[in-house]
This record gives sequence, structure tokens and C-alpha cells, in this order.
Amino acid sequence: MSQLLKKLQEEMKTAMKSGDRDRLSVIRMLISEIKKVQIDKKRELTDEEIMQVLQRYAKQRKESIKQYREAGREDLAQKEENELQIVQEFLPQPLSEEEIEKIVEEVIQQTGASSMKEMGKVMKAVMERVKGRAEGSTVSSIVKKKLS
Repeated sequence: MSQLLKKLQEEMKTAMKSGDRDRLSVIRMLISEIKKVQIDKKRELTDEEIMQVLQRYAKQRKESIKQYREAGREDLAQKEENELQIVQEFLPQPLSEEEIEKIVEEVIQQTGASSMKEMGKVMKAVMERVKGRAEGSTVSSIVKKKLS
């Protein structure tokens, strides 16, 4: 069993004992999502694969928050934000824009990329290095800025 799944199960037990219903609900949902993917793949997931499941769940929360705010439903947006905070506890700390820019510059130097034609090559290398710590849209905008 992966370390991350063990940690989630420990946190679930802690939430049960403390009576924190919101936290318990979110952690149960995360474990459920992980088990669903394990059943689909017919094997145990690695920590990296579990991280991807958590990131996908976090991204869904962010999209929901945006939609609820646009619809004027601050109460539901707040609920989603609380869920997002719990999920983020299990994700690695995101990189700052400055850290991403540094990585992009290093990759551009290493690959010798000089134009937008080589954006795909740069993006692939950068995304491998920032795995789970930066959103693709942020990385993409920085790479475009550096290559143009």
C-alpha cells in the first residue's frame, strides 16, 4: 500500500475520532476516488498516481468555486473552498511563479529552444520537472512569454 493512501486512512481515523464531519467526508471521498481508479486499473496505485487523482479532484473543486461565484452562490463556493483546503494538505506545495520561471529558463537553455515552434519540447521537459507542483496553464503562459 502506498504511503499517501496510508496517510489518508490515518487522517480519516483521526477525523472520525475528533468528530470533524467535513474533513471526514472529504477524506472518504478522496479514498473512494483512489479506489475507483485502482479498480479500473486492476492494481494498486503508486504515490504518484494517487497524487494525480488528488490533483484532478482539487482542479474540479477550483472549477466549481469559479462557477458558483459566477452564479452568485457564495455559500456553495465557500463549501468547495473548505474542501479544496483539505485536499491541498495532501498535495505538495505549489511552486511560485519565480520558481517556475527559473525552471523554464533552465529548460530553454538545456534544449536550446529559441522559438514558439519548440514550445512543445520545452513544455514537456518543464512539466516533468514540476510534476504536480504547477498548473499547465501557468507553465504554458510563462513558456510563451520566454519564447516570444
